[in-house]
Amino acid sequence: MYPEVGDISRFTDSYFVRTRQIVEKFGDCRVTYAVFLRRPCIAAPRLAVDWLLDVAGQRGTDFKIDLNFKEGDWVGAGEPLLYLTGSFRHLSDLETLYLQKLGAASVAAYNAYTMCVDLPHIAFMAMDARHCAGTEMAEMMAYGASVGSMAARNQGGAIGFVGNASDATAQYFGQKQGLGTMPHALIGYAGSTLKAAQMFVETFPDQDLTVLVDYFGREVTDGLEVCRHFPEMAASGRLGLRLDTHGGRFIEGLDPQTSYAVLERYAPKAIRGYRTETELRYLVGTGVSAAAVWHMREQLDAKGFTKVKIVASSGFGPAKCKVMAFSRAPIDVIGTGSYLPDIWSETYATSDIIAYDGVARVKIGREFLLSKRDEQP
Repeated sequence: MYPEVGDISRFTDSYFVRTRQIVEKFGDCRVTYAVFLRRPCIAAPRLAVDWLLDVAGQRGTDFKIDLNFKEGDWVGAGEPLLYLTGSFRHLSDLETLYLQKLGAASVAAYNAYTMCVDLPHIAFMAMDARHCAGTEMAEMMAYGASVGSMAARNQGGAIGFVGNASDATAQYFGQKQGLGTMPHALIGYAGSTLKAAQMFVETFPDQDLTVLVDYFGREVTDGLEVCRHFPEMAASGRLGLRLDTHGGRFIEGLDPQTSYAVLERYAPKAIRGYRTETELRYLVGTGVSAAAVWHMREQLDAKGFTKVKIVASSGFGPAKCKVMAFSRAPIDVIGTGSYLPDIWSETYATSDIIAYDGVARVKIGREFLLSKRDEQP
């Protein structure tokens, strides 16, 4: 567990620590907290609940936790995710820490859910670890993605998240190890895209191969060269090309005019309605646009590499995924860390006591927290 019981006072807000000391001096009581977010989310309470139960066991007390939603349920703004009842002495200094474990994970789950629902036929891989503020956040985000994915799978039949990039949190996706093949650094080391692919296959001959193709700005040329060198892997579906072109340039062979032409051939309705500036950028702009994906698919199919997969990454958050959905972009796998909450203030979970020793009492303006339970805890 993190933090350990002995470290709780170091990491919690000092006024909660002082509250515990006051309660110890003047007498304990049994309280009930309502725990909620101010925005919609997907319920992802397990990390917070497990930690609370662990603390209760080590302190020799018990907490009653009433979950109003099952893991993976959609939760409306302001609806209490759970009610937490127990000794005020033992609960008063825990609020900071269980809120940290609840809010961000539930918003990450919401984002992952919307992405998977919009693109149910595409497999996702969580690549968020490098964007996280430490290993504890990385665990919360991986857990959140797995919960959102599960919800999309159960409710909409989506493929969802099939894995992530690091071993430490792979278990959340039913994997023993993290997924992934090579970073840009390996291609720079090898000196060519093909050489990096050869090195990988020689080192890991039994693994499938996904090759980054944007390092030298020759996504199509280098991608086809790799396909020709590994024809058996290409024909069996064991080869993928990862598009990760940054937003400073177009993929090889495209410019604004040809980007529109590609979508006109394959997804004309995508560009014939009203589109925001951001949507247009995702459709026909620089980087990994819908046009870029269609262009790569067109070039691969023209050379007979119809089984080669396209893996797309770079900025694939909920908004970009929605654009890829209505443009029917032929993506097989999306690598994303962009399901991480975009506005961190929206992840803030809040906790209010709503009853003291069985007597309902909550601060003015928060009476709605009582709406789904009896006033007597």
